[in-house]
Amino acid sequence: MTFINDLKTALRSLSNAKGLTLTVVLTLALGIGANAAIFTLVRGVLLRPLVNRDENRLIYIRQSAPGLNADNTTFSVPEIQDLRASIKSVKEFGDFSEFGFTVVGLGEPRGVQAGVVGGNYFEVMGLHPVLGRLIDMRDDGPNAAGAAVLTYRFWSTVLKKDPSVLGKTIRLESLGARTATVVGVLEPSVPYPGETQMMVNVVCSPHHLSATMVTGRVHRMTELFGRLAPGATLEQARAELVGVHQTIMKDHADAYPASAKFGIETRLLRDQITSRAKTILLVLLAAAALVFIIACSNVANLILARTVRREGELAIRAALGATNSALRRTLLAESILLCGAGALIGVLSARPMVSILGSYASRFSVRALDLEVDSSMLWVGAGLALIAAVVLAFVPRLPSADSSNGIGLPSGSVRITGSTGRRLRLFAVTQIAASFLLLAGASMLVKTLLSLQYAQTGLDTDHVLTMDVPMMSYGKTPEQIAGFYRETIRRVSELPGVDKVAVSVGVPWRDAGGFGPGLQFTAEGHVKNPGEEDQRAHFRAVSPGYFAALGIPIVAGRDFNESDRIGGERVAIITQSVAQRMFPNQDAVNRHITWTDPVIKFIPGFTADPIRIVGVYADFDDEHVIPGPQLSIYHPFEQLMFGGNLFVRTSANPYGLIAPISRIIHDMSTDQPVEHAMTLSDVRSEVLSADRLNSIVFGGFAIVALAIAVVGVAGVLAFSVSARTREFGIRLAIGSQPSRLLTGVIAQGAVMAAVGIITGTVSGYSLARLANRYFDGMQMPSTLPVVASAFVLLAAAVVASALPAARAARVDVIQALRSD
Repeated sequence: MTFINDLKTALRSLSNAKGLTLTVVLTLALGIGANAAIFTLVRGVLLRPLVNRDENRLIYIRQSAPGLNADNTTFSVPEIQDLRASIKSVKEFGDFSEFGFTVVGLGEPRGVQAGVVGGNYFEVMGLHPVLGRLIDMRDDGPNAAGAAVLTYRFWSTVLKKDPSVLGKTIRLESLGARTATVVGVLEPSVPYPGETQMMVNVVCSPHHLSATMVTGRVHRMTELFGRLAPGATLEQARAELVGVHQTIMKDHADAYPASAKFGIETRLLRDQITSRAKTILLVLLAAAALVFIIACSNVANLILARTVRREGELAIRAALGATNSALRRTLLAESILLCGAGALIGVLSARPMVSILGSYASRFSVRALDLEVDSSMLWVGAGLALIAAVVLAFVPRLPSADSSNGIGLPSGSVRITGSTGRRLRLFAVTQIAASFLLLAGASMLVKTLLSLQYAQTGLDTDHVLTMDVPMMSYGKTPEQIAGFYRETIRRVSELPGVDKVAVSVGVPWRDAGGFGPGLQFTAEGHVKNPGEEDQRAHFRAVSPGYFAALGIPIVAGRDFNESDRIGGERVAIITQSVAQRMFPNQDAVNRHITWTDPVIKFIPGFTADPIRIVGVYADFDDEHVIPGPQLSIYHPFEQLMFGGNLFVRTSANPYGLIAPISRIIHDMSTDQPVEHAMTLSDVRSEVLSADRLNSIVFGGFAIVALAIAVVGVAGVLAFSVSARTREFGIRLAIGSQPSRLLTGVIAQGAVMAAVGIITGTVSGYSLARLANRYFDGMQMPSTLPVVASAFVLLAAAVVASALPAARAARVDVIQALRSD
């Protein structure tokens, strides 16, 4: 009952200090709430088990070619067959090719991302259906009937959990058309390597059945998973895969150029899924921890100041026989009430924070979309509250009844001992150091975002509308498909306010990297250096008017025209960088280029014959937000058709054209999807959304930390001024100028800020170097963000010092001398 009485006493005491109580509770709620929310996020994304059976036996195998800047080249069918025949430590391999389809028969026609999988894929992955069945060995091979399995998210969000989808026949369009029957719905699971809406068997993709796909060793487009054999370890599988892969490269050296530096790596699927989100979530957790440290330091200063003001009360209780343990128990009871209330509010506020942070983290891991708030958040809040309560209870120094250096009986003024003053300044410096770390990190992200945001593309992106109009080939000849796009361009061009219309394969920036690192080519008359490989360039397919629609200026030659069609002369347009690289100081027009990359035999419409150059256009870097020299070769759209994106330049409101354009296209073909309509400016903004969210989230943490730190500095100085009132009165009485007192207090705040900044700088660089040992891609902030953050903190500290300094300069001498 003793501690219960202490809690009752503490409650009465805190009710007499409502302002302090409210400030402490809200400050702690902020620190505890942020940590509880981010712990829930980390637990849900990084620690929550997968639903896959025996997930610790499930591995992901990746082939890479750093020399081509390709961290994932995927695998070809012959490579997978070689691995299956030679590897003993892996019981089964499962293959998965991510492929885009247009699906007809599930409501409105729409584009979906699908996985083309082998018959044993779901068995290897250890997954189960929630409706119907999954693709199995009966669905394998070229003679099987088409089968499709819907992902749970697609079924529940788009199809509203409609059970009647089971058994429906759908049409899938992509480089040919096939029909398939919906045989099941997959249980909720992590879609990897991409967020797919369905999985289909191989027969649904004509491309996967082609001879070039089955026999082409360099035709790499398949992800590979495996399940460890009984008794085999990950290390054994990793070593065996490396050895077999080296043998494969030696036996087929022409498919693995030395400059590409091909390699293979193996890791648990769980680790692979969380790898992209791991670093950002741990940095978020560190940021939340810094906010908690800042909050606790701020509260510690408030509690310490309150204890100094209660010196008389504590001294009397000690003189009356209260032991140190009894006094400490009283302080602990107050701390528990404050921290408990803070934890309660923090946990309640953490729930909406989890939703916000989950949306943010979903850009790095789809697991963040399925977070569940459970009792672990309560335990985290309680644990942090307990830690804070113990720390705060043991911050103040206690008096003793018989100590000659103890805290004396009340004398009418506040006195700060040397140790108390040092503690106050220490907590203030800690707040500033932690705030500096957050502010410098956020400044670095903001600087990166600004450099990306304001990079000049050279285009008027606000007035170019793009829409996905995927190619539909069912029952159509290539000429009919080309005719559909020609007629679309003609009709849309007649709309009021439309200046130019064109079609291409791919949208700038959004589809960056979709065609890999580029294809090798050579040019007429170009001589390579000994040992040099052919140059690589990105290929594009565009209709006449594409360059005018985007505003890309011509350098030499002409644009494509109506004669550049199917069956016509093979022609191309190159960028200025290609012309300068391959034809230095020469006219590139009417010269010839030739694709030499072995991959071209697998791309419909490509040829290894010489192609005449008809035009040279200015570089347009559609791969990178910050533009650089671009080696690109453009083909006529009708000679290389395997996709469709509409581009419309307009002098009117671009978004006002979406409805009339959609009507035109649907009048021509009711099954034709028209999706993802947005201006190129908004496409670019969408690409930058991850960087923008990083800046907003970490900037928010930094602003909160800065606000708490500024309040902490102001509080320390205000308390110091109140405790030194008599000293200031004496100094004024003997002739000291008020301006000197003003300057002295401001200087005290600036010194605390400077010490905090130096501490934060040293700690930050030390922590960054330590983190660099465990996380790839860690970067030190450049000089500008560090200097800017230091300036902001110093300026904030000076502003925070101004009010207490002004108070010191206005001390009434007579009242100050009477204050003792």
